[in-house]
Amino acid sequence: MIQICGAPCCWGVDDPKNPYLPPWRRVLEEAGLAGYSAIELGPYGYLPIDAETVSAELRKNGIAIVAGTIFHDLLDPGNQENVLKAVDDICRLITDPAMPTLPAHQGQKFPTPYMTVMDWGHDERDYAAGHPNRAPRLSAGEWSGLMKNLRAVCERANRYGVRPVIHPHAGGYIEFEDEIAAVVRDIPYEIAGLCLDTGHLYYSGMDPAEFLNKYADRLDYVHFKDVSEAVYQEVLNEHIRFFEGCGRGAMCPIGTGSLDYPGIRKVLEDIGYSGYITIEQERDPRNAGTSLRDVKASVEYLKRVGYKL
Repeated sequence: MIQICGAPCCWGVDDPKNPYLPPWRRVLEEAGLAGYSAIELGPYGYLPIDAETVSAELRKNGIAIVAGTIFHDLLDPGNQENVLKAVDDICRLITDPAMPTLPAHQGQKFPTPYMTVMDWGHDERDYAAGHPNRAPRLSAGEWSGLMKNLRAVCERANRYGVRPVIHPHAGGYIEFEDEIAAVVRDIPYEIAGLCLDTGHLYYSGMDPAEFLNKYADRLDYVHFKDVSEAVYQEVLNEHIRFFEGCGRGAMCPIGTGSLDYPGIRKVLEDIGYSGYITIEQERDPRNAGTSLRDVKASVEYLKRVGYKL
């Protein structure tokens, strides 16, 4: 049985400095009302790094934490000290004995909570999100530096018993097919698994079902999104940042966009995936008033097309 979780980005929480973010307590409350068993922490700095405070709100709403999030510039070696501090803070929080935990599923290789690891923060790639032929690529030396920093992040999480999962993300330096293949080549599975995101795969020119199957042996965690084809095509033809496109509605409730979720279900069954799946729908946080409606609609659609939640 697949268990569905949520993420604060469904409420528009991607940048903790955005002045329009909804209160974190409201997000946890609505995640519980949506029927989720768990939610991600969201970007570092959104939820307080205080286990007693956070665990009380989680328990009040009947949810746990499925994953923490590193969403940082992993290329700049000068940023590494800040990144590793965030890893320490997140891992201490999510492994604190006070925090509610999720049950392990049969066949699940690693216990939750995980830590999703994403490279982010480069204008030249942000404006080229979804364009594999336009996006600038790293030199061999730069890629080696990125992998060194990424490995250090994952090894630091492993010290806490937290499973790091590398998340290819539109607009970062780990996005496209060749970059995913290079990460798999350069980061051994004993150090980190993969979190594949159906929406990001589609946005970046890949077939989600094909790539879930291709990397089945590295797959520890899955994100579900859907993509509005009309908005997607519009933003691809503009000079626009990835999250600006999301603010325009590039991501939509599951079942209302272009992705084939019955086909994705079959692939997950074929590969025997029995872990957690987190629904995401990036948006402008000023539209968070419709978040609960949309996440409920996504869950109901998945049930209708055969997902056993």
